[in-house]
Amino acid sequence: MRKLGELIDEVRRNGKKVRIAVAVSQDDNVLKAVSEAKKMELAETILYGDTKETEKLAEVVGVDLKNFKLVHAPDPLEAARLAVEAVSRGEAELIMKGKIKTGDLMSLVLQKEYGLRTERTLSMVSVFEIPNYPKLLMISDAGMLIAPDLNQKVDMIVNAVEVARMLGIENPKVAIIGAVEVVNPKMPATLDAAVLAKMSDRHQIKHCIVDGPFALDNAVSREAAAHKGIDSPVVGDADILIMPDIEAGNVFYKAMVFLAGAKVASTIVGARVPVVLTSRADSDEVKLLSIALSALVALKGNKMG
Repeated sequence: MRKLGELIDEVRRNGKKVRIAVAVSQDDNVLKAVSEAKKMELAETILYGDTKETEKLAEVVGVDLKNFKLVHAPDPLEAARLAVEAVSRGEAELIMKGKIKTGDLMSLVLQKEYGLRTERTLSMVSVFEIPNYPKLLMISDAGMLIAPDLNQKVDMIVNAVEVARMLGIENPKVAIIGAVEVVNPKMPATLDAAVLAKMSDRHQIKHCIVDGPFALDNAVSREAAAHKGIDSPVVGDADILIMPDIEAGNVFYKAMVFLAGAKVASTIVGARVPVVLTSRADSDEVKLLSIALSALVALKGNKMG
């Protein structure tokens, strides 16, 4: 897969529409996104929230709700709980964040009683189509894990690699990003990178090639790596960038979108179902592509080894 638009085609080819449970539906951007997903035959949607407020917003933004199921739950936490319960019962295949705080929604997703937790850390995987990069480029994590430790970074890699394989990248190249390309005991991110690379060498992390630490230029530019004498199968050809913390990931994300003109789709993975968790600053296209990516993960997730 070379273009994010191919996500929509791939979901359609599966021949099955996923069902989205929206947690707190009175959000104009979310309503527009799920309406477009409906028109493009990507998904059906159940809207949990304040029905009157949802209907008012829908009228303002020009969304026809007649083909959506609405469940009245004026309290946001109750609406989110009902959405999570619906997914837990198999009535929907993915969750989408509406007008609710991320922490409130994710705390419900992680409650053991709903059976959506796994042993793996949840992380955000973002897939970029960047005008001057020859293929899709994935990063983790721009919006979920604040300061991941070594074990969480292992899970970030595993989560991102699973998504990469769903996109047709069978053996993705994973670059562990830091400020420099050498191990420095004063820079913990470089120490983690060295350990992760060795774990990959010993097949403790599977289905990918992991190397690092790399400064960003070395990961995406063979010329930059050659100037520094760096020899690795990952340099200049990374499929996945693992960021040292949320600040680096978030800055990269916004720089790509607002300065480099990149398209992006994101999903939260690591639970038994994906979670669509977009920012209000994200465009309608980003939200639609994120629904498509999450739908693909929902459809293919149980088939991956």
